[in-house]
Amino acid sequence: MARVKGAMMTRKRRNKMLKLAKGYWGAKSKHFKMANEQVMKSLTYAYVSRRLKKRDFRQLWITRISAACKINGMNYSTFMHGLKVAGIAINRKMLSELAINDAAAFTALCDIAKKA
Repeated sequence: MARVKGAMMTRKRRNKMLKLAKGYWGAKSKHFKMANEQVMKSLTYAYVSRRLKKRDFRQLWITRISAACKINGMNYSTFMHGLKVAGIAINRKMLSELAINDAAAFTALCDIAKKA
């Protein structure tokens, strides 16, 4: 049986990894072993950060809503409870956008939440 040599696939695999490591500092972009380690670590960070991003944005929206509620004389928790009791289901992202871009509409929501 003929002998199979894997030079082409090995080179291809290494080049793929070095391409992913492009822009890294020093030997991390030049040497396969170091590049491989750094790319694996970077991909792990990217995976984790995709999950953390959701947490960070929700925290940002809540902070914005809370600030707008303070202007209208109530706190975040009573505002959210008032909306729930009134049967208004708007997510925090949209409430945050209303608080920034349409203060009159947000004030109207605050009034509804106060009555409820």
